[in-house]
Amino acid sequence: VARVRSFDHSGKDIENEPLYEISVQEEITARLHFIKFENTYIETCLDFIKDHLVNTETKVIKATGGGAYKFKDLIEKKLGLKVDKEDVMTCLIKGCNFVLRNIPHEVFAYQKDSDTEFRFQTNHPNIFPYLLVNIGSGVSIVKVETEDKFEWIGGSSIGGGTFWGLGALLTKTKKFDELLQLASKGQHTNVDMLVKDVYGGAYQTLGLSGNLIASSFGKSTTADKEFSKEDMAKSLLHMISNDIGQLACLYAKLHNLDKIYFGGFFIRGHPVTMRTITYSINFFSKGEVQALFLRHEGYLGAIGAFLKGAEQDNPNQYSWGENYAGSSGLMSTSPDVYPMQRTRSGTFDMLEMDRLERPLVNLPLLKDPSTYIPDTVDLTDDAMARKYWLTCFEEALDGVAKRAAASQPDSIDALQRAEKFRQKYWNKLQTLRQQPFAYGTLTVRSLLDTREHCLNEFNFPDPYSKVKQKENGIALKCFQSVIESLDSLGWEERQFALVKGLLAGNVFDWGAKAVSDPEYVGFLLQEGPPHKCALIFADNSGIDIILGVFPFVRELLSRGTEVILACNSGPALNDVTYSESLIVTERIAAMDPVIQSALREEKLLLVQTGSSSPCLDLSRLDKGLAVLVRERKTDLVIIEGMGRAIHTNYYAALKCESLKLAVIKNSWLADRLGGKIFSVIFKYEVPCK
Repeated sequence: VARVRSFDHSGKDIENEPLYEISVQEEITARLHFIKFENTYIETCLDFIKDHLVNTETKVIKATGGGAYKFKDLIEKKLGLKVDKEDVMTCLIKGCNFVLRNIPHEVFAYQKDSDTEFRFQTNHPNIFPYLLVNIGSGVSIVKVETEDKFEWIGGSSIGGGTFWGLGALLTKTKKFDELLQLASKGQHTNVDMLVKDVYGGAYQTLGLSGNLIASSFGKSTTADKEFSKEDMAKSLLHMISNDIGQLACLYAKLHNLDKIYFGGFFIRGHPVTMRTITYSINFFSKGEVQALFLRHEGYLGAIGAFLKGAEQDNPNQYSWGENYAGSSGLMSTSPDVYPMQRTRSGTFDMLEMDRLERPLVNLPLLKDPSTYIPDTVDLTDDAMARKYWLTCFEEALDGVAKRAAASQPDSIDALQRAEKFRQKYWNKLQTLRQQPFAYGTLTVRSLLDTREHCLNEFNFPDPYSKVKQKENGIALKCFQSVIESLDSLGWEERQFALVKGLLAGNVFDWGAKAVSDPEYVGFLLQEGPPHKCALIFADNSGIDIILGVFPFVRELLSRGTEVILACNSGPALNDVTYSESLIVTERIAAMDPVIQSALREEKLLLVQTGSSSPCLDLSRLDKGLAVLVRERKTDLVIIEGMGRAIHTNYYAALKCESLKLAVIKNSWLADRLGGKIFSVIFKYEVPCK
């Protein structure tokens, strides 16, 4: 992590001294690693655990599911640990609640024939109640009402084991993935009897289409021929998926639930399975119930078992975030039909999650958290925009790698690490070209966040730290003269100058495609009663925050408005971080009595957002910030910068007045929004009463 710390300048000439010292140091934090492997490779997996994860303090290993019984003796013998078996259903529910709370875009609906096959859902603040249909060997159907209240309400013996068993008898194929592969190539209508085969067309009276399956395997009784393995596997997959879909739908109706999550090894992210279940649910519920799938459904039991073992540390008091650098994308590598060609471990799927230091919650001022979508453009949907932005990030990559290496001139391996970063992020971009849905909805924000994760992976926590330090020092030297010239202006002129200053400062952005002086566009702020409290989300270091944001903050304070200034918890590009803002504010206060008294009287409060991204997700903000916003009865929100006000939150609806402002520093985006490069966005919104 990157740390900044004020120098002790007592009694020294500080004119030419750097503003603060920067250090990069290791910090112990928690990261969860999940890995999915076939049971065939259990011994290899246990060898890995023994070599890397078992230490003298480890006494117990948590396990759940059938393997906790099947491999208990092997695990205990190999690792010299006691196996603690945890209840499989409790673990599944705990794991499911955990991913629903902590991973945005965890849930998706599947639509095979639409342009975008995967429709990712936004995280609803209230995840309960829901139905979990777990399809393993058989089917378990569980109604989940709260974190700890759930009940098994039904199930079926016809599940994944049935597909595997009957499939093996019909096709002589013993491997599950091979069966799925056969099914994906088959044509079920060669084996199944359809409504039109019985009635010569659709059954109009009952509203049944002619292509509906009337009888699974129905043609095998009359047709005097051999059926292909592919066709039989496809027919079997349809039969079992349809049956499960109808059963799930009936239980959902019976218990008045409209959300059904499907999990278990049977699904495996397999398109034909998801398509059939979706069709079945849609058909039997007449569109009232939605079939939903989970990106990480294969890990629910393992996550639940971990949480059971970690109860003394209460993992629920933290928030967690998916680390894109170490996670495989959804379907980015399909289960291999030929395991012998696979690497020794047989791994085809991984997930990494980082613990965030404090819980993240919704901004209390969001108009409707359940419909809030942070991102302005969905690149999964928009092929033209996707192509442009992926190319944009590819073209910028060499420059970012050079910047990373240059930021650590004293490190002997900085160049090698920068090259590893470049390679890893390049590979991620190629995956996203092929599978834009790999990590959920693809957006400019997710591309930026993935880049930050990859930089961190190779120990570049803050490549722009020296640039920011220099820019902050230069801007501070100009602060007093800017304030003096503003104070000499009349009220109306000053409002124009303040807004111009905000926008001019925002041009100095190292994440932008182009940086230069804008043509100023002035806007008049209405004179009227002061706001009670303004929340400002700041953007860049240097000129932006010191000569743009702070004079604006000072004006609000002078009018009697309290100010909450929110900065990133961790570094991203040249954005100002919370720890940097503390040092900068201390320096400004030493020069300016308005800021000094506001700090002393707690009318100016500095807080962290909980984010380490150039963009802003108002549904995942630091809990302390949310508490302050409520306590101070915030009635104005100001969001500044391209990442926070255009790539995200351009359409965000708030309960109070808001001001979104930025300078467009990307010609393609300016064109897309109907303007020119360096056009100004100044969006003042008053909520409808």
